Order: sequence, then structure tokens, then C-alpha cells
Amino acid sequence: MENGNTRIVGTYILLCLIWGTTWVGIKASLESLTPFMSAGTRFILASLVIYLIMQLKKIKLQTDKQSMKLYFLMGFFSFIIPFGLVYWAQQFVPSGLSAVLFAVYPFFVAIFSYFRIPEEKIGFIKVTGIIIGFTGILVIFFDSFGEDLSDYILGMIAIVLSGTMQANIAVTLKKSGKHLNSLSMNLVPMLLAGFFMTLFSFLWEDFSSNVLDLNAVLSVSYLAVFGSVVTFTSFYWLLKRVNVIILSLIAFITPIVALIAGWIFYNEQLTARHFIGSGLVLFGLLWANIEVYLRYRKAGKK
Repeated sequence: MENGNTRIVGTYILLCLIWGTTWVGIKASLESLTPFMSAGTRFILASLVIYLIMQLKKIKLQTDKQSMKLYFLMGFFSFIIPFGLVYWAQQFVPSGLSAVLFAVYPFFVAIFSYFRIPEEKIGFIKVTGIIIGFTGILVIFFDSFGEDLSDYILGMIAIVLSGTMQANIAVTLKKSGKHLNSLSMNLVPMLLAGFFMTLFSFLWEDFSSNVLDLNAVLSVSYLAVFGSVVTFTSFYWLLKRVNVIILSLIAFITPIVALIAGWIFYNEQLTARHFIGSGLVLFGLLWANIEVYLRYRKAGKK
């Protein structure tokens, strides 16, 4: 049991670290590629990697009616539309404001869980933890609100809509996707995302502005292998073992990792406000998990 908990905590931390650095990866990829081309190439490469791993591990794709329905729901409402919205919005919306807006994700997970999965208990402690964590995000990116937000209104709506869709799919998979293999369940959705986003790029983007340089290769490869294959496989593995609301709080941790990554790779400044906000986020996460910790301690004494 202890080894199982250690693996869960380790996977949770790994997700926070990798997803936090994908913001830098996306920013880097957009220096060489247009948004839809970057995203499309990312998911095509990710689906090929998943297919190769499935062949090596002899994992079969589940093709029953329920599984196929979930694949297409994930393809459009977890990848194609949400990632399309985020990649498009990041051309206009500052990264700090994007992080604040996407942080609505845990709130929507809690709302959807309340109505669709009654056994996924929310409770006062989890709600308080979410509010504390969100307050920390607001503190970190407070300077983003000093600008004229009317310039970003469409991009802001796009990011909130993306977070809402992602929340709905997470709850749907928690409720109905327990039978799916954590690796193979990504193959069809990512292949669909890669196909449609590449198609959108050819239809609507200036193809001549794409540059296939070392930056494009490295950033897209990182986003495909680590930011897609490793993260989404790990996320769905955790989804079967962890309360979906606790899992959604990753959305509060990744901006902190993104700040550190920006400081390392882009020489972005870290201030006292960033550290205070980060402290609030971490405290909110710990507070939301206090019930889990107390149950674990109680079980260990028996």
C-alpha cells in the first residue's frame, strides 16, 4: 500500500513538472511554427509513439461501442477544440493571464463532479483548498490585470472555454472510462487531433511562415513525447486511483513550474509576489489533501 501511494505521489509530481514546462515548449514551438501546425505535428508524432509502444507491449486497442464513443469525445473535446483554443489564444493573451484563466479548471471539475459523480466527495475542505490555491494564482499573476483586458476578450473566452471542456472530459472519463487502458486510450484521440489541426493549418494559416529548424524539432518532440504521451498516459492512470478534484489541482501547480522554467530558459524575473503566491498555492493543495493524509495515518495505526 505504501509503495502504491509513493508511486501515485511520484506520478503526480512528475505531471506537475512536465505540464509546467509545456508552456515554455509551446512558446518555443511558436517561434518556428504556426499554432495549428505546431499542435498538429505534436499530436501526430505523439500518436505514432503511442502506436509503437502498444506494438512493443502487445496492447490491443479497445474497439467496443463505449470505448469508441469516448475516443471521439476525447478527440474533439479534450484535444482538438481545447488545444486549438489555447494555441490560438496564446498569440494574443499574456501567459500570466492565460494561467489565471485556465485555473478555473478545478472549479468546473468540482461542479461537474457534484452533479455527475456523487461518490466523488467535494466537501468544505476541498472547496477551501481550491479557493486558497486560486488566490495564490491571482497573487502570482496580479500584474496581468493592469493591462486593457478588452484587447484580449476573445482569447480570454477561448481559454476559459478550453478549461471547461477539459474539466467535463476529465469527469466523464472518471465516471465511464475505467475500463480503458491508460496508454491506448490516447491513440485515437491524439491521431484525430493531429489530423484535424494539421488540416486547419493548411486551410487557414500561412504555411510559408513555418520554419523547420532545430528549435521546431526539439520543442515539438518534447511536447509530443513528454508533454503528451507521458503526461496524458500518467494523468489517466492517476484518474483511476485519485479523486478527480485533487487531480485537477495540478492546474494550480503548473503555473509555478512555468514561472521557474521561464526564469531558467527565458531569463524572466521572479519577485517576492511570485513566492508569496506560490506559497498560497502549495498551502491550498496541502489543505485540500488533508483528509486523504488523515485517512492514511488512521489506516496506518490500525
